[in-house]
Amino acid sequence: MNQQDIIDFINQSDSPKIKYAFTDIDGVLRGKIIHRQKFLDGLTDGFGFCDVVWGWDSADAPYDNGKTTGWHSGYPDAPVRLDLATFRQIPWEDNIPFFIADFSPGPTGQPNHYALAACPRSLLKRIAGQCQEMGFHAEYAQEFEWFNFRETPGSLQEKNFQQLEPLTPGMFGYSILRPSLESTFYHDLFDLLAQFDVPLEGLHTETGPGVYEAAIMHDEVVRAADKAALFKTAVKEIAYRHGIVATFMAKWNADLPGCSGHVHQSLWNPEQTKNLFYDPAAPNRMSELMRQFIAGQLYCLPHITPMFAPTINSYKRLVEGAWAPTTITWSIDNRTTALRILNHKEAYTRVEHRVSGADTNPYLAIAASLASGLYGIRHKLSLNIPASVGNGYADTGNGTLPRNLAEATRVMANSNVAAELFGTAFVDHFTRTRDWEWRQYIRQVSDWELKRYFEII
Repeated sequence: MNQQDIIDFINQSDSPKIKYAFTDIDGVLRGKIIHRQKFLDGLTDGFGFCDVVWGWDSADAPYDNGKTTGWHSGYPDAPVRLDLATFRQIPWEDNIPFFIADFSPGPTGQPNHYALAACPRSLLKRIAGQCQEMGFHAEYAQEFEWFNFRETPGSLQEKNFQQLEPLTPGMFGYSILRPSLESTFYHDLFDLLAQFDVPLEGLHTETGPGVYEAAIMHDEVVRAADKAALFKTAVKEIAYRHGIVATFMAKWNADLPGCSGHVHQSLWNPEQTKNLFYDPAAPNRMSELMRQFIAGQLYCLPHITPMFAPTINSYKRLVEGAWAPTTITWSIDNRTTALRILNHKEAYTRVEHRVSGADTNPYLAIAASLASGLYGIRHKLSLNIPASVGNGYADTGNGTLPRNLAEATRVMANSNVAAELFGTAFVDHFTRTRDWEWRQYIRQVSDWELKRYFEII
Protein backbone atom coordinates (compact mmCIF):
# COMPACT_ATOMS: atom_id res chain seq x y z
CA MET A 1 0.00 0.00 0.00
CA ASN A 2 1.27 3.49 -0.80
CA GLN A 3 0.88 6.43 1.57
CA GLN A 4 -2.44 7.56 0.14
CA ASP A 5 -3.85 4.03 0.30
CA ILE A 6 -2.86 3.83 3.97
CA ILE A 7 -4.44 7.23 4.71
CA ASP A 8 -7.63 6.16 2.93
CA PHE A 9 -7.69 2.91 4.90
CA ILE A 10 -7.26 4.75 8.22
CA ASN A 11 -9.99 7.26 7.32
CA GLN A 12 -12.43 4.51 6.36
CA SER A 13 -11.70 2.34 9.40
CA ASP A 14 -14.48 1.75 11.91
CA SER A 15 -12.04 2.42 14.74
CA PRO A 16 -10.39 5.82 15.25
CA LYS A 17 -7.35 4.26 16.97
CA ILE A 18 -3.82 3.68 15.67
CA LYS A 19 -1.00 2.05 17.60
CA TYR A 20 2.71 2.69 17.10
CA ALA A 21 5.90 1.67 18.84
CA PHE A 22 9.69 1.73 18.65
CA THR A 23 12.41 -0.05 20.59
CA ASP A 24 14.44 1.66 23.25
CA ILE A 25 18.14 0.86 23.68
CA ASP A 26 17.30 -2.44 25.43
CA GLY A 27 14.97 -3.57 22.65
CA VAL A 28 11.85 -2.95 24.75
CA LEU A 29 8.92 -1.71 22.67
CA ARG A 30 7.69 1.71 23.78
CA GLY A 31 4.70 3.36 22.15
CA LYS A 32 1.16 4.68 22.29
CA ILE A 33 -2.33 4.45 20.91
CA ILE A 34 -3.31 7.68 19.19
CA HIS A 35 -6.43 9.05 17.54
CA ARG A 36 -6.86 8.97 13.79
CA GLN A 37 -6.67 12.76 13.57
CA LYS A 38 -3.42 12.93 15.51
CA PHE A 39 -2.00 10.29 13.18
CA LEU A 40 -2.92 12.37 10.12
CA ASP A 41 -1.64 15.60 11.67
CA GLY A 42 1.74 14.06 12.50
CA LEU A 43 2.57 12.45 9.17
CA THR A 44 4.83 15.32 8.11
CA ASP A 45 6.41 16.67 11.29
CA GLY A 46 6.18 13.64 13.54
CA PHE A 47 4.85 13.36 17.06
CA GLY A 48 6.34 14.70 20.25
CA PHE A 49 7.53 11.83 22.47
CA CYS A 50 9.22 12.31 25.82
CA ASP A 51 12.91 11.58 25.31
CA VAL A 52 13.11 9.93 28.73
CA VAL A 53 12.93 6.69 26.72
CA TRP A 54 16.63 7.36 25.97
CA GLY A 55 17.34 8.35 29.56
CA TRP A 56 16.18 5.37 31.58
CA ASP A 57 16.75 1.64 31.74
CA SER A 58 14.42 -1.30 31.14
CA ALA A 59 12.96 -0.81 34.64
CA ASP A 60 12.31 2.93 34.03
CA ALA A 61 15.11 3.98 36.41
CA PRO A 62 16.79 7.19 35.12
CA TYR A 63 20.49 6.90 34.28
CA ASP A 64 22.81 8.90 36.50
CA ASN A 65 25.47 9.11 33.78
CA GLY A 66 23.47 10.06 30.70
CA LYS A 67 24.33 12.85 28.28
CA THR A 68 21.59 12.19 25.74
CA THR A 69 18.89 13.44 28.09
CA GLY A 70 18.30 13.66 31.82
CA TRP A 71 17.45 15.95 34.68
CA HIS A 72 19.99 18.36 33.19
CA SER A 73 17.88 18.71 30.03
CA GLY A 74 14.41 18.47 31.58
CA TYR A 75 13.43 15.44 29.48
CA PRO A 76 11.92 17.37 26.55
CA ASP A 77 9.93 15.90 23.68
CA ALA A 78 11.71 14.63 20.60
CA PRO A 79 9.90 14.09 17.29
CA VAL A 80 9.20 10.43 16.58
CA ARG A 81 8.15 9.56 13.03
CA LEU A 82 6.09 6.65 11.76
CA ASP A 83 7.41 4.54 8.93
CA LEU A 84 4.31 3.99 6.82
CA ALA A 85 6.00 1.13 4.99
CA THR A 86 5.71 -0.88 8.23
CA PHE A 87 1.90 -0.75 8.27
CA ARG A 88 0.26 -3.91 9.54
CA GLN A 89 -2.70 -4.84 11.74
CA ILE A 90 -2.63 -6.63 15.09
CA PRO A 91 -4.87 -9.68 14.73
CA TRP A 92 -5.14 -10.33 18.49
CA GLU A 93 -6.22 -6.70 19.12
CA ASP A 94 -9.20 -6.45 16.77
CA ASN A 95 -6.87 -5.70 13.83
CA ILE A 96 -5.94 -2.26 15.12
CA PRO A 97 -3.59 -0.52 12.62
CA PHE A 98 0.03 -0.57 13.75
CA PHE A 99 3.22 1.21 12.64
CA ILE A 100 6.87 1.06 13.63
CA ALA A 101 8.41 4.41 14.47
CA ASP A 102 11.91 5.78 14.92
CA PHE A 103 13.75 9.04 15.53
CA SER A 104 15.31 9.49 12.10
CA PRO A 105 15.53 12.93 10.47
CA GLY A 106 12.36 14.46 9.07
CA PRO A 107 11.74 15.83 5.57
CA THR A 108 14.12 18.76 6.16
CA GLY A 109 16.93 16.37 7.05
CA GLN A 110 17.52 17.97 10.43
CA PRO A 111 18.68 15.37 12.96
CA ASN A 112 16.84 14.77 16.22
CA HIS A 113 19.61 15.98 18.52
CA TYR A 114 20.99 12.99 20.45
CA ALA A 115 17.78 10.99 20.03
CA LEU A 116 18.91 10.06 16.54
CA ALA A 117 22.26 8.75 17.78
CA ALA A 118 20.53 6.74 20.51
CA CYS A 119 17.78 5.28 18.31
CA PRO A 120 18.61 1.66 17.37
CA ARG A 121 16.43 1.58 14.25
CA SER A 122 17.92 4.82 12.99
CA LEU A 123 21.39 3.35 13.47
CA LEU A 124 20.51 0.25 11.45
CA LYS A 125 18.95 2.34 8.67
CA ARG A 126 22.19 4.31 8.40
CA ILE A 127 24.31 1.15 8.15
CA ALA A 128 21.86 -0.40 5.67
CA GLY A 129 22.30 2.75 3.57
CA GLN A 130 26.07 2.26 3.61
CA CYS A 131 25.54 -1.32 2.46
CA GLN A 132 23.43 -0.16 -0.47
CA GLU A 133 26.02 2.48 -1.40
CA MET A 134 28.62 -0.31 -1.56
CA GLY A 135 26.40 -2.10 -4.08
CA PHE A 136 24.96 -4.85 -1.87
CA HIS A 137 21.51 -6.02 -0.87
CA ALA A 138 21.63 -7.37 2.69
CA GLU A 139 19.30 -10.30 3.39
CA TYR A 140 18.89 -11.12 7.07
CA ALA A 141 16.86 -13.14 9.57
CA GLN A 142 16.99 -13.74 13.31
CA GLU A 143 15.90 -16.87 15.13
CA PHE A 144 14.97 -17.08 18.80
CA GLU A 145 14.74 -19.60 21.59
CA TRP A 146 12.57 -18.80 24.60
CA PHE A 147 11.04 -20.50 27.65
CA ASN A 148 7.31 -20.55 28.38
CA PHE A 149 5.75 -20.76 31.84
CA ARG A 150 2.25 -21.34 33.11
CA GLU A 151 2.37 -18.08 35.06
CA THR A 152 1.17 -14.49 34.99
CA PRO A 153 3.08 -11.25 35.65
CA GLY A 154 1.36 -11.20 39.04
CA SER A 155 2.30 -14.77 39.95
CA LEU A 156 5.93 -14.10 38.98
CA GLN A 157 6.04 -11.33 41.58
CA GLU A 158 4.18 -13.35 44.20
CA LYS A 159 6.61 -16.26 43.76
CA ASN A 160 9.61 -13.93 43.65
CA PHE A 161 10.50 -15.63 40.34
CA GLN A 162 11.07 -18.94 42.15
CA GLN A 163 9.48 -22.37 41.67
CA LEU A 164 7.92 -21.42 38.34
CA GLU A 165 5.79 -23.92 36.45
CA PRO A 166 7.12 -24.62 32.94
CA LEU A 167 4.62 -25.04 30.14
CA THR A 168 5.67 -28.66 29.64
CA PRO A 169 8.04 -30.91 31.62
CA GLY A 170 11.36 -32.42 30.75
CA MET A 171 13.98 -32.17 28.01
CA PHE A 172 12.31 -32.92 24.69
CA GLY A 173 13.82 -31.08 21.71
CA TYR A 174 12.12 -31.30 18.31
CA SER A 175 9.18 -32.99 19.96
CA ILE A 176 5.99 -33.63 18.01
CA LEU A 177 4.31 -34.84 21.20
CA ARG A 178 4.89 -31.94 23.61
CA PRO A 179 3.28 -29.14 21.52
CA SER A 180 0.06 -31.16 21.39
CA LEU A 181 -0.41 -30.38 25.10
CA GLU A 182 -0.79 -26.70 24.16
CA SER A 183 -1.78 -27.02 20.52
CA THR A 184 -3.97 -23.89 20.48
CA PHE A 185 -1.09 -21.74 21.73
CA TYR A 186 1.39 -23.46 19.43
CA HIS A 187 -0.73 -22.90 16.32
CA ASP A 188 -1.72 -19.38 17.39
CA LEU A 189 1.96 -18.47 17.43
CA PHE A 190 2.49 -19.63 13.88
CA ASP A 191 -0.81 -18.33 12.46
CA LEU A 192 -1.17 -15.00 14.26
CA LEU A 193 2.45 -14.05 13.64
CA ALA A 194 1.92 -14.69 9.94
CA GLN A 195 -1.17 -12.46 9.98
CA PHE A 196 0.96 -9.82 11.75
CA ASP A 197 3.45 -9.96 8.86
CA VAL A 198 6.07 -11.75 10.95
CA PRO A 199 5.98 -15.08 9.10
CA LEU A 200 7.88 -18.01 10.59
CA GLU A 201 10.04 -20.37 8.62
CA GLY A 202 9.83 -22.96 11.38
CA LEU A 203 8.64 -23.49 14.95
CA HIS A 204 9.60 -26.37 17.24
CA THR A 205 10.47 -27.33 20.80
CA GLU A 206 14.07 -27.04 21.94
CA THR A 207 15.74 -29.03 24.67
CA GLY A 208 14.45 -27.84 28.02
CA PRO A 209 11.11 -27.66 29.85
CA GLY A 210 8.66 -25.48 27.95
CA VAL A 211 11.21 -24.05 25.53
CA TYR A 212 10.40 -23.22 21.90
CA GLU A 213 12.51 -22.09 18.98
CA ALA A 214 11.31 -20.10 15.99
CA ALA A 215 13.11 -19.02 12.83
CA ILE A 216 11.68 -15.91 11.18
CA MET A 217 11.55 -15.78 7.37
CA HIS A 218 14.47 -13.83 5.91
CA ASP A 219 13.99 -10.35 4.45
CA GLU A 220 15.80 -7.11 3.60
CA VAL A 221 17.92 -6.19 6.60
CA VAL A 222 15.80 -3.37 8.10
CA ARG A 223 12.55 -5.24 7.55
CA ALA A 224 14.16 -8.34 9.06
CA ALA A 225 15.07 -6.39 12.20
CA ASP A 226 11.57 -4.92 12.36
CA LYS A 227 10.11 -8.41 12.30
CA ALA A 228 12.54 -9.68 14.94
CA ALA A 229 11.79 -6.76 17.26
CA LEU A 230 8.04 -7.23 16.86
CA PHE A 231 8.35 -11.00 17.23
CA LYS A 232 9.50 -10.88 20.85
CA THR A 233 6.65 -8.66 22.06
CA ALA A 234 4.10 -10.41 19.85
CA VAL A 235 5.03 -13.80 21.34
CA LYS A 236 4.61 -12.39 24.85
CA GLU A 237 1.21 -10.88 24.01
CA ILE A 238 -0.06 -14.07 22.37
CA ALA A 239 1.23 -16.05 25.37
CA TYR A 240 -0.65 -13.76 27.79
CA ARG A 241 -3.90 -14.69 26.03
CA HIS A 242 -3.22 -18.33 26.89
CA GLY A 243 -2.24 -17.76 30.53
CA ILE A 244 1.44 -18.13 29.67
CA VAL A 245 4.49 -15.95 30.30
CA ALA A 246 7.32 -16.12 27.76
CA THR A 247 10.87 -15.12 28.65
CA PHE A 248 13.71 -14.25 26.30
CA MET A 249 16.36 -14.12 29.04
CA ALA A 250 19.65 -15.46 27.76
CA LYS A 251 19.98 -17.87 30.72
CA TRP A 252 17.12 -18.12 33.20
CA ASN A 253 18.39 -21.28 34.93
CA ALA A 254 22.00 -22.33 35.47
CA ASP A 255 21.16 -25.99 34.94
CA LEU A 256 19.39 -25.54 31.60
CA PRO A 257 20.57 -24.43 28.15
CA GLY A 258 20.49 -20.72 27.36
CA CYS A 259 18.39 -18.97 24.75
CA SER A 260 20.01 -17.85 21.52
CA GLY A 261 19.07 -15.15 19.04
CA HIS A 262 21.27 -16.22 16.13
CA VAL A 263 21.55 -13.81 13.20
CA HIS A 264 21.54 -15.25 9.66
CA GLN A 265 23.07 -13.00 7.00
CA SER A 266 24.00 -12.86 3.35
CA LEU A 267 24.82 -10.22 0.75
CA TRP A 268 23.26 -10.27 -2.73
CA ASN A 269 23.55 -8.18 -5.85
CA PRO A 270 21.06 -5.26 -6.02
CA GLU A 271 18.74 -7.28 -8.27
CA GLN A 272 18.72 -10.08 -5.65
CA THR A 273 19.53 -12.65 -8.33
CA LYS A 274 22.99 -13.69 -7.09
CA ASN A 275 24.20 -14.59 -3.63
CA LEU A 276 27.57 -12.84 -3.44
CA PHE A 277 28.76 -15.16 -0.67
CA TYR A 278 28.62 -18.20 -2.97
CA ASP A 279 31.35 -19.15 -5.43
CA PRO A 280 31.22 -22.77 -6.67
CA ALA A 281 34.82 -22.53 -7.93
CA ALA A 282 36.31 -21.29 -4.65
CA PRO A 283 37.53 -23.43 -1.75
CA ASN A 284 34.54 -24.46 0.36
CA ARG A 285 32.40 -22.53 -2.18
CA MET A 286 33.15 -19.35 -0.20
CA SER A 287 33.61 -16.21 -2.30
CA GLU A 288 36.38 -13.74 -1.49
CA LEU A 289 33.66 -11.26 -0.49
CA MET A 290 32.31 -13.77 2.02
CA ARG A 291 35.79 -14.37 3.44
CA GLN A 292 36.31 -10.61 3.89
CA PHE A 293 32.89 -10.36 5.55
CA ILE A 294 33.76 -13.14 8.01
CA ALA A 295 37.19 -11.64 8.67
CA GLY A 296 35.56 -8.31 9.50
CA GLN A 297 33.10 -9.89 11.89
CA LEU A 298 35.81 -11.80 13.73
CA TYR A 299 38.10 -8.77 13.90
CA CYS A 300 35.39 -6.46 15.21
CA LEU A 301 33.70 -8.91 17.59
CA PRO A 302 35.82 -8.15 20.70
CA HIS A 303 35.23 -4.42 20.12
CA ILE A 304 31.43 -4.65 19.96
CA THR A 305 30.45 -7.66 22.08
CA PRO A 306 27.82 -5.73 24.11
CA MET A 307 25.76 -5.38 20.94
CA PHE A 308 25.37 -9.18 20.94
CA ALA A 309 25.48 -9.70 24.72
CA PRO A 310 23.86 -6.59 26.23
CA THR A 311 22.86 -7.71 29.73
CA ILE A 312 24.46 -9.08 32.87
CA ASN A 313 22.70 -12.34 32.18
CA SER A 314 24.00 -12.59 28.59
CA TYR A 315 27.38 -13.83 29.80
CA LYS A 316 25.83 -16.68 31.80
CA ARG A 317 24.87 -18.16 28.42
CA LEU A 318 28.32 -17.74 26.84
CA VAL A 319 29.94 -20.66 28.64
CA GLU A 320 31.67 -23.74 27.37
CA GLY A 321 29.48 -26.69 26.47
CA ALA A 322 26.19 -24.76 26.61
CA TRP A 323 25.49 -24.51 22.86
CA ALA A 324 26.84 -20.94 22.80
CA PRO A 325 30.32 -19.81 21.69
CA THR A 326 33.18 -18.67 23.90
CA THR A 327 35.94 -18.26 21.29
CA ILE A 328 36.53 -15.96 18.31
CA THR A 329 36.19 -18.69 15.71
CA TRP A 330 34.43 -19.73 12.52
CA SER A 331 33.63 -23.05 10.94
CA ILE A 332 31.69 -24.87 8.26
CA ASP A 333 28.43 -26.12 9.80
CA ASN A 334 29.77 -26.39 13.34
CA ARG A 335 27.68 -25.25 16.31
CA THR A 336 30.61 -24.71 18.70
CA THR A 337 32.04 -21.58 17.04
CA ALA A 338 31.11 -17.89 16.96
CA LEU A 339 30.34 -17.94 13.23
CA ARG A 340 28.82 -20.95 11.49
CA ILE A 341 28.98 -21.07 7.69
CA LEU A 342 26.16 -22.74 5.77
CA ASN A 343 26.95 -23.01 2.06
CA HIS A 344 25.76 -26.25 0.52
CA LYS A 345 23.53 -24.39 -1.96
CA GLU A 346 23.62 -20.83 -3.32
CA ALA A 347 20.09 -19.90 -2.25
CA TYR A 348 20.84 -20.79 1.37
CA THR A 349 24.50 -19.78 1.67
CA ARG A 350 24.86 -17.53 4.69
CA VAL A 351 26.79 -16.68 7.85
CA GLU A 352 25.13 -17.54 11.14
CA HIS A 353 26.28 -15.28 14.00
CA ARG A 354 25.92 -17.46 17.08
CA VAL A 355 27.11 -15.04 19.78
CA SER A 356 23.82 -13.14 19.70
CA GLY A 357 21.38 -14.14 22.45
CA ALA A 358 17.60 -13.99 22.69
CA ASP A 359 17.98 -10.96 25.00
CA THR A 360 19.45 -8.76 22.27
CA ASN A 361 17.89 -5.69 20.76
CA PRO A 362 17.47 -7.02 17.19
CA TYR A 363 18.29 -3.65 15.62
CA LEU A 364 21.61 -3.53 17.47
CA ALA A 365 22.59 -7.18 16.96
CA ILE A 366 21.80 -6.96 13.26
CA ALA A 367 23.46 -3.54 12.89
CA ALA A 368 26.59 -4.91 14.57
CA SER A 369 26.60 -7.97 12.31
CA LEU A 370 26.24 -5.97 9.12
CA ALA A 371 28.59 -3.13 10.07
CA SER A 372 31.39 -5.47 11.10
CA GLY A 373 31.02 -7.56 7.94
CA LEU A 374 31.12 -4.44 5.79
CA TYR A 375 34.21 -3.34 7.74
CA GLY A 376 36.00 -6.45 6.52
CA ILE A 377 34.97 -5.77 2.92
CA ARG A 378 35.84 -2.08 3.11
CA HIS A 379 39.28 -2.81 4.55
CA LYS A 380 39.80 -5.90 2.37
CA LEU A 381 40.66 -8.02 5.40
CA SER A 382 42.07 -11.48 4.77
CA LEU A 383 40.56 -14.44 6.55
CA ASN A 384 43.80 -15.65 8.10
CA ILE A 385 42.10 -17.55 10.91
CA PRO A 386 41.70 -21.20 9.90
CA ALA A 387 38.29 -22.80 10.18
CA SER A 388 37.80 -24.66 13.42
CA VAL A 389 37.48 -28.41 13.15
CA GLY A 390 35.74 -30.29 15.92
CA ASN A 391 35.43 -28.61 19.31
CA GLY A 392 35.52 -24.83 18.81
CA TYR A 393 35.61 -24.25 22.57
CA ALA A 394 39.17 -25.56 22.60
CA ASP A 395 40.25 -23.32 19.71
CA THR A 396 41.43 -20.29 21.68
CA GLY A 397 44.29 -19.16 19.44
CA ASN A 398 42.46 -16.08 18.16
CA GLY A 399 41.13 -15.09 21.56
CA THR A 400 38.02 -15.56 23.65
CA LEU A 401 34.91 -13.50 24.26
CA PRO A 402 34.75 -11.09 27.20
CA ARG A 403 33.76 -12.73 30.47
CA ASN A 404 31.21 -10.17 31.64
CA LEU A 405 29.40 -6.98 30.67
CA ALA A 406 31.83 -4.69 32.50
CA GLU A 407 34.83 -6.04 30.60
CA ALA A 408 33.03 -5.94 27.26
CA THR A 409 31.75 -2.41 27.85
CA ARG A 410 35.18 -1.03 28.76
CA VAL A 411 36.62 -2.36 25.52
CA MET A 412 33.81 -0.96 23.39
CA ALA A 413 33.85 2.45 25.08
CA ASN A 414 37.53 2.92 24.21
CA SER A 415 37.46 1.29 20.78
CA ASN A 416 38.27 3.26 17.63
CA VAL A 417 36.79 0.36 15.68
CA ALA A 418 33.42 0.73 17.41
CA ALA A 419 33.51 4.49 16.80
CA GLU A 420 34.21 3.92 13.11
CA LEU A 421 31.36 1.44 12.82
CA PHE A 422 28.64 3.32 14.69
CA GLY A 423 29.84 6.86 15.35
CA THR A 424 31.12 8.30 18.61
CA ALA A 425 27.71 9.63 19.71
CA PHE A 426 26.07 6.20 19.61
CA VAL A 427 29.04 4.42 21.22
CA ASP A 428 29.12 6.99 24.02
CA HIS A 429 25.38 6.65 24.70
CA PHE A 430 25.24 2.87 24.45
CA THR A 431 28.28 2.15 26.60
CA ARG A 432 27.03 4.56 29.27
CA THR A 433 23.83 2.52 29.45
CA ARG A 434 25.79 -0.72 29.74
CA ASP A 435 28.00 0.77 32.46
CA TRP A 436 24.83 1.74 34.34
CA GLU A 437 23.51 -1.81 33.94
CA TRP A 438 26.69 -3.24 35.45
CA ARG A 439 26.62 -0.83 38.37
CA GLN A 440 23.03 -1.78 39.18
CA TYR A 441 24.15 -5.39 39.34
CA ILE A 442 27.24 -5.09 41.53
CA ARG A 443 25.37 -3.24 44.27
CA GLN A 444 22.96 -6.16 44.76
CA VAL A 445 23.36 -8.99 47.30
CA SER A 446 22.45 -12.31 45.70
CA ASP A 447 20.92 -15.46 47.17
CA TRP A 448 24.18 -17.23 46.33
CA GLU A 449 26.13 -14.83 48.53
CA LEU A 450 23.71 -15.22 51.43
CA LYS A 451 23.80 -19.01 51.27
CA ARG A 452 27.57 -19.11 50.96
CA TYR A 453 28.65 -16.48 53.49
CA PHE A 454 25.81 -15.62 55.90
CA GLU A 455 26.59 -18.21 58.59
CA ILE A 456 30.03 -19.58 57.76
CA ILE A 457 32.21 -16.53 57.19
